[in-house]
Amino acid sequence: MRGWQHVWGGGPLGVVVAGANVHDTKLLAQTLDAIVAERPEPTETDPQNLCLDKGFDNPTGRKATLERDYQPHIRRIGEEKLDEKRRKRHPARRWVVERTLGWLNKCRAILVRYAKKASNYLGLLKLACILLWFRRVHRLRGVLR
Repeated sequence: MRGWQHVWGGGPLGVVVAGANVHDTKLLAQTLDAIVAERPEPTETDPQNLCLDKGFDNPTGRKATLERDYQPHIRRIGEEKLDEKRRKRHPARRWVVERTLGWLNKCRAILVRYAKKASNYLGLLKLACILLWFRRVHRLRGVLR
């Protein structure tokens, strides 16, 4: 599956709905449990890695990843990886998340929440994610043929 990473480029695998005032760390366990794609069994030689930003640098974030057999890669708060030319060696790849949120914001029912019930809104989010994956697979089928 590693060879396909450059083609797929990341996308939504799991969705959780919560209030705007809930910190991401508290939703990490629910989000990992909501992933719909089957993942290969982690082994000693090929563990399942999970990269997280500095916001997850706390016991809750580490516990949630370790309980689900992920190898956490969490940047420490205050840590900067700079090389001798004062440039970042490992720049953040947050653009994947921001790009996906931008795609989801094109759906009016998601951008402005018209649904009163959280379950209805979650259904709309899941439908939008399914449409994103369908369009990507459809485009890639034409490219890979």
